[in-house]
Amino acid sequence: MTLNFLISPPIAFLIFLTIVFLGYRFIGKHSSKGLDHPEKHLPYSGGQDIPPAEVRLSYEAFFRLGLLFGITHVAVLILALISLGSRSPWLGLLYLAGVSISVFGLARTK
Repeated sequence: MTLNFLISPPIAFLIFLTIVFLGYRFIGKHSSKGLDHPEKHLPYSGGQDIPPAEVRLSYEAFFRLGLLFGITHVAVLILALISLGSRSPWLGLLYLAGVSISVFGLARTK
């Protein structure tokens, strides 16, 4: 019987998940426990108090920004996958021009 089944993705994932879980439990059991501090869960900013945010991002601006990053990441993925054949670089430049128009439309302010 060979051990090739151990390198199959589901089995390897379960093995590594078990190793990580056991390591986490072992380290948690043997680590020193600190005192609970009232400011323990506050955001850290180099030792300075963070002033409350005066400007809040609206949902429209948030989703426009998310769509902008999504389009940019998909464009980079598509451009990375285009082969360097005879017509592919021109196709990539045409695609990049179309994406640039979309990004410009999403990035402009009202």
